[in-house]
Amino acid sequence: MKTITLSDLQQQSEAAAQAPRLRAHRNFHPELSDPVQRLAIAMEPGTYIRPHRHPHTFELLLPLSGRFVVLNFDDNGTVTRRVILGEECKALEMDAGTWHAVLSLDPGAVIFEVKHGGYQPVQEQDSAPWAPAEGEPGTAELMQWYATAQVGDGGFRL
Repeated sequence: MKTITLSDLQQQSEAAAQAPRLRAHRNFHPELSDPVQRLAIAMEPGTYIRPHRHPHTFELLLPLSGRFVVLNFDDNGTVTRRVILGEECKALEMDAGTWHAVLSLDPGAVIFEVKHGGYQPVQEQDSAPWAPAEGEPGTAELMQWYATAQVGDGGFRL
């Protein structure tokens, strides 16, 4: 039996707070080639998730602690859906190929993710061309935009 305790969440969040990317992963799947990827991701406010898509799989997200803004986009970066995961919404699943980004709103926030495997890093063509890559200028401004962007808001531009 695999479990995640409150103590585990606290330790994972502390590790994320100390990590350069402000994230820490805990895999439930035994290896990266597993056909079902299952993992808890501690995400501190300030961690940047570039809008991306997974053409080969759905993605199921469940908040274990804290709240997250989850945005879906069209091909031009216009918001098509906005959910605050961890408030009224307790679980969401996106179809394969859906452009999306996640913003952590709370210290100690941990999200659980399930998708088809094996693990496949996001390819450049599956990273939004209208958003900066991690480490490039503009990520802080994009995260500020995530926080307030509503359905119908046009794509972010620096």
